Amino acid sequence: MSHKPEAVDTSLIKLEKIEKRYGDQVALADINLEFADGEFVCLVGPSGAGKSTLIRLLIAEESPSHGRIYVANRDITRLRAHELPFYRRKVGVVFQDFKLLPQKNVAENVAFALEVSDVPEAEIQERVPKILALVGMDHKLKSFPHELSGGERQRVAIARAMVHSPRILIADEPTGNLDPMTTADIIELLIRINKSGTFVLLATHNREVVNSLKRRVILVRGGQVISDKHKGEYVL
Repeated sequence: MSHKPEAVDTSLIKLEKIEKRYGDQVALADINLEFADGEFVCLVGPSGAGKSTLIRLLIAEESPSHGRIYVANRDITRLRAHELPFYRRKVGVVFQDFKLLPQKNVAENVAFALEVSDVPEAEIQERVPKILALVGMDHKLKSFPHELSGGERQRVAIARAMVHSPRILIADEPTGNLDPMTTADIIELLIRINKSGTFVLLATHNREVVNSLKRRVILVRGGQVISDKHKGEYVL
């Protein structure tokens, strides 16, 4: 009697029947999504649609009210408090407002992400210049955030997000405060990171960016997934 091999789940991220409530308000309802390793996905939708809530769940900043989220086959909704820092090192996050530490220079901002993880000093000294070279900021190691342009700050923020070599990079409106030329540079950097094998989730309101990428586009509206199209275009 032959036995079929057990099916192996090859998805990197899987959301099953996700619901998120804040009191009586439903922020997300019946979210079912799967993402493959190395994908580049655009997340679009009007303000208040639930995009930021979804991101907070993916980075385990909050837990769903119902449902399960699996990352690399691990249920992150059941992580214990002491496990959260280890999980978050596998997920790089980039924000619209950069969130750089103003009192630290470029190198120190990136190094800080390693220092809080107790990475040895010798390894920090090796990794920081390499990741800053990757984002084209190795010539500004000693500069402080207030001395940088918006695009330069975002490059540093991306370097900090990538310094742990995460499998997942989540970019929440990373070009929201940038001019079109700088936006194009940042998107090109995200494409390069994705080509190296990192899964990228880009939440954006930028129609031109989404339409030029021609990648998978997920529309969230009213806390629900309205459409999910490969090689999609910007919709609201």
